[in-house]
Amino acid sequence: MNISVVIPTYNRKELLEKAITSVLQQTYSPDEIIVVDDFSSDGTEEMVKVKFSDIRYIRLEKHLGVAAARNRGIKEASFEWISFLDSDDQWVSNKIEEQMKYIKRKPYYKICHTDEIWIKNNIRINQGKKHRKYEGWFFIPSLWMCLISPSSVIIHKSVFDSVGYFDEDFSVVEDYELWLRVTSRYPVGYVDKKLTVKFGGHDDQLSKTINGIEKYRLLAIEKLIKNRWITGFYLEKAFETYFKKYLIYLNGCLKRGNFAEAETIMKRKKELEKFIIQHQKSGACSGVLS
Repeated sequence: MNISVVIPTYNRKELLEKAITSVLQQTYSPDEIIVVDDFSSDGTEEMVKVKFSDIRYIRLEKHLGVAAARNRGIKEASFEWISFLDSDDQWVSNKIEEQMKYIKRKPYYKICHTDEIWIKNNIRINQGKKHRKYEGWFFIPSLWMCLISPSSVIIHKSVFDSVGYFDEDFSVVEDYELWLRVTSRYPVGYVDKKLTVKFGGHDDQLSKTINGIEKYRLLAIEKLIKNRWITGFYLEKAFETYFKKYLIYLNGCLKRGNFAEAETIMKRKKELEKFIIQHQKSGACSGVLS
């Protein structure tokens, strides 16, 4: 099986070098490595071309975000299997090999992820029970939080033909939004080994720079419902999760005195309820608000 590795990056020259090195040290060598530079200004291009002249380097014409960078990499990829690696993460040396063995044993999986090592501020931390990883069909657990790390994934290109690409309108939780579409249509393979190393705590980490991440998860579920991507039991669970997250975010806004945002989110919830009621006659939304 042929594999393209896609590494999106933005102003992470030193971290990127370590990420690329971890790919080059794989026991199962990928067929190509594509670095998609999201218009960096820190000398990323020079570093890649000097130190890694054999890999493909693509520079976006302006800063568009990680979703756009990953999408460009997907479209440029020459091979049927794509593996993502964020430029602040790394792989254990046998990561690809273990996933390839797994997929050969279980060829019905078109996407496969792994367990992870988490390091924050140079200290290894344990994952909580809520971060448990899954194999198979797990759309419903995925509604509450993102359970698939892009850096752990190998995915067949045909999945994007089926469910679409990363939504470039999402500046954050773009992975959560895509995995909701994927897990509602595909079972997901899982290698229960810590093969992906995720680093946290650095200043440019998106989860640190974006406030109100729950708001964006609400928007992702809202999009899923309004696009009629899911029906029946999945739809019921999606709205149930939406309502719980809505209350958490609304209460947070009220406590912080952010009344304008509270009013906006209340309005969006009413519009979503109205949308569901309008479509209950079709049967697709039957019972959701009953």
